[in-house]
Amino acid sequence: MLTKGGVGTSTTRIQRWVIAFVVLAALTGAMLVVRADLDKAHVALLFLLVVLIGSSIDGSALGLTLAGCAFLLFDWFFVPPYNTLAVTNPLDWLVLMSFFITSLVASQLLAHAQRRTEEALARTTEVERFSTLGAETLNAADPVEALAAIAEVIRATLSVDSCDIYVHRGKEADLELLAHAAAPKAIRSASTVGRASGLLAWVGGRKEMAVERKDGTVSVGAAAEDAGAGARNESHSGWFLSWGDIADARAIAIPLTVQGRSVGVLRVANEPHVDLAPGQRAFLNALSYYAALGVERLQLTADASHTATLRDMDRLKNALLAAVSHDLRTPLTTVKALAHAIVERGASPGDSNAISIEEEADRLTSLITDLLDYSRLTGGALQLVPQIESADDLIGAALAAARGILESRSVRVTDDASAVMLLGRFDFVHSVRALVNLIENAAKYSAPGTPIEIGVHRDGAHLVISVSDRGAGVDAADQERIFQPFFRAPGVAPSAHGVGLGLAIARGLATAQGGDVTYEARPGGGSVFSLILPAAEQPLLPVE
Repeated sequence: MLTKGGVGTSTTRIQRWVIAFVVLAALTGAMLVVRADLDKAHVALLFLLVVLIGSSIDGSALGLTLAGCAFLLFDWFFVPPYNTLAVTNPLDWLVLMSFFITSLVASQLLAHAQRRTEEALARTTEVERFSTLGAETLNAADPVEALAAIAEVIRATLSVDSCDIYVHRGKEADLELLAHAAAPKAIRSASTVGRASGLLAWVGGRKEMAVERKDGTVSVGAAAEDAGAGARNESHSGWFLSWGDIADARAIAIPLTVQGRSVGVLRVANEPHVDLAPGQRAFLNALSYYAALGVERLQLTADASHTATLRDMDRLKNALLAAVSHDLRTPLTTVKALAHAIVERGASPGDSNAISIEEEADRLTSLITDLLDYSRLTGGALQLVPQIESADDLIGAALAAARGILESRSVRVTDDASAVMLLGRFDFVHSVRALVNLIENAAKYSAPGTPIEIGVHRDGAHLVISVSDRGAGVDAADQERIFQPFFRAPGVAPSAHGVGLGLAIARGLATAQGGDVTYEARPGGGSVFSLILPAAEQPLLPVE
């Protein structure tokens, strides 16, 4: 079926109409020669054949016109009285009306079948394009190449001069051209691209369609959310806007969105104007969704590459920390032993310096131990031996290990008076290390004269050991960040010992055993850090 076109197309259509009427006239003349031997049924069938052929050649318009002319010729030449439109026999009216109605219905049915055939062919072409698009996308190992293949499929499908896909880089206003497909005859003008860059940034930022006209003006479409129900599904980037305004459009810019997030802009251009049929407009909506998925794939690939790089750097950092920490322990042990020997002799004026050397060696040894423990935690090399242990033994061992940290600080221990003995299933050595870190943290960040309270109780399937102080507390914004490695809260004095690994190691040791370390503000000021470990039931002794 012919559509709009230029002079050549109109001339061809006129020729078909002329040929159809010439055939109708020739058939009428031939039947007039043998009119005496023809029955009315023969005339009706021959005229109906001409109507059907005309409808198949140029659609229902020609078929209906031929049907009307054939009706008049039938009545004039082949229904008595001849050479007049008068009909004397009522049965002849039945024949004429049956012929006319049959011609109309047959012409319309044939035209409808032709339209359905054309639509089926168009759908077949779309399916082929989609399969080509999928094959091109899957075969391209590089996501940029896949994006270029998508742009070329869109350009070839819509028969436009060029198709460009722009991707957001950093800010939404920053667009980078990553895919360009152009017909051999298309000329890419740098000035046109320069003028369009600001509009494309606006389209990507506002997520609204824009049309560039031949006279230089720009029209903006409504946002997809305002386009009515069914405009698009939740993850689709298709746009069902007012396409009636693109008759003289030189270029169309469509935002590419995935899950409501703008990822880029699709721009199609053609000279002298972009001529899209209704089916092509819907097809462009579907193809733009594929383009948005291609951009999303590009961004996901970049994120995955960046994540892999960070993972490799983190693995290298852990290996370096473990190697350096292990190599530093031997010379530090030697330095500490020599300084201790000097202090033991006690007759040298440099004894005070030797004491300082021994203390600093202890600090470096503690720091290296923290680094080694953290590297083991992050590297999955931590070995645990969980056994049933007493909470009292755990607290006693932790206080003995932290005796040098606490100095003259008063410590009060409270337990659950209703429980005979609180037991847990945990690794004793690593749990002592976690609790010592909490006690050291309380001593470091609270005033020297304030007491530290240690409480223990049973909470369901967990054993909870809390360490409370009267320090400055932790800001709400930093309550989770304090458990990150190397984090030091703002306002901490530079002279404070440590590098910010104590709480991270304590939580890591507890988590590895199925527990946790939590923080909560203490009523009246201060902090409460809780070491949570798996609880255990008291074993039953056999009765003799």
